Amino acid sequence: MQQVDVAVIGGGPAGSSAGYAAASEGADAVVIEKGVPRADREELGPDSTDAAGILDYWVDLMDLDEPIPDHVKHQELNAAEFIGPSETLELTETGMDATYPNFGFTVHRARFDDWLRSRAEDAGAEYRVGTGVASVGSELTGTPSHTLTLRDGTGIETEYLILADGPQRTITGTVLQNWLADAHMENLESRRANHIAYQEYRRLPEELFERDRIKFWWGYMPGHTAYPWVFPNDDPVARVGLTMPIGMDLDDVENREAYRLLHDEDERVPQGNTYIERLIEEVYPGYDLADFPLVEDRGKSGGTETYPISSTRPIESPTAANVAVVGGAMGATSAFHEGGDHVAIRTGQIAGRLAALGALRAYNAEWHRAIGSEIRRNCVFADMVRGYEPDDWDTIFGLVSDVQGDDGFTPYEAVYAGLTGAKLFGEYKWRKFRFRNGGYAQVREDDYTV
Repeated sequence: MQQVDVAVIGGGPAGSSAGYAAASEGADAVVIEKGVPRADREELGPDSTDAAGILDYWVDLMDLDEPIPDHVKHQELNAAEFIGPSETLELTETGMDATYPNFGFTVHRARFDDWLRSRAEDAGAEYRVGTGVASVGSELTGTPSHTLTLRDGTGIETEYLILADGPQRTITGTVLQNWLADAHMENLESRRANHIAYQEYRRLPEELFERDRIKFWWGYMPGHTAYPWVFPNDDPVARVGLTMPIGMDLDDVENREAYRLLHDEDERVPQGNTYIERLIEEVYPGYDLADFPLVEDRGKSGGTETYPISSTRPIESPTAANVAVVGGAMGATSAFHEGGDHVAIRTGQIAGRLAALGALRAYNAEWHRAIGSEIRRNCVFADMVRGYEPDDWDTIFGLVSDVQGDDGFTPYEAVYAGLTGAKLFGEYKWRKFRFRNGGYAQVREDDYTV
């Protein structure tokens, strides 16, 4: 039975960052990663699915103590485009205070994860890949401790446990169910709580490849957090993908004819690859699908990948049990803003450092302080657009010409936009007020029976 101070389950951005922070503070830390194969990685590693990229202020929010190296970057970004059926909103700045000089950048996610792993190992953490966790037993009498049984038959005993196994919460769910009521656990079930994302690596015609921007199409497919995208990778390869809710029934969709990627003959929500083919036909007229060939040595398999995204509000952790939940497992990532590497890294770092210092009871307060404004804003916007249809996206893109600071847009802009803009601003402020004092968290620490 291996004895460690801090055990981390999951070796993605949150887990590697937790291992790095714990080891940097002198703790004996181990990161356990079951490992998945990828076409663009020789060895097993974390589920390194590429997300949109990194925005300028996300770099500061990560609070890394060194620059992200150039070899993990694909393209420097100058803009993001949000495209509705009739209106387009182009943002050339996030409106947030940031030290990074450009709008952001896209990354080679496998290289990014490998770099985070190497940081953890260089700091002294053990990164064990190739075996998963079969079970976790917890002993709360006296000083809380946890025993991990791995699928290779070995065991680990630890005082502090950090759960970083992503939005499907494979292990997190089995641990938290010991201390959460059934009603709370039902909200955390992955198929009820998550969206699914699918993307393909395609080589674009040179004249269509836009290396300096990420693009999203809203109101083209049903679901208030459902949208396709194009993100630039290495010239002229881009990721063409989408996110959509799991389990949507097409019979419940109103105004089906308004969604450009739905066809009359559809009897159910189309598969991801069908949506992508239709997107290419819709937004690149005059070209054939053959002009956008799959790049089969990328992604998880044959130039494609599917992955879950948490779209729930985040949860606090049962720190009295010496347990912290970080990153996607805590619901800090979001289908609404597409991506969560920044909050995953920051929450992992906070949990790892506090565990090493024997101060994990401060974790919930610390992550609220560090990323609360980001999470609160995302939760408010996601709630505001629930039920939006294509015309609604045109309205909001027509109203909002820029993102201004923490409040999204200013009262002056709202009044200038007229009644609709004022109502939108009022709804934002009201919903934001409801989420004050950490109210965006769907599970609070007091909900645990530890």
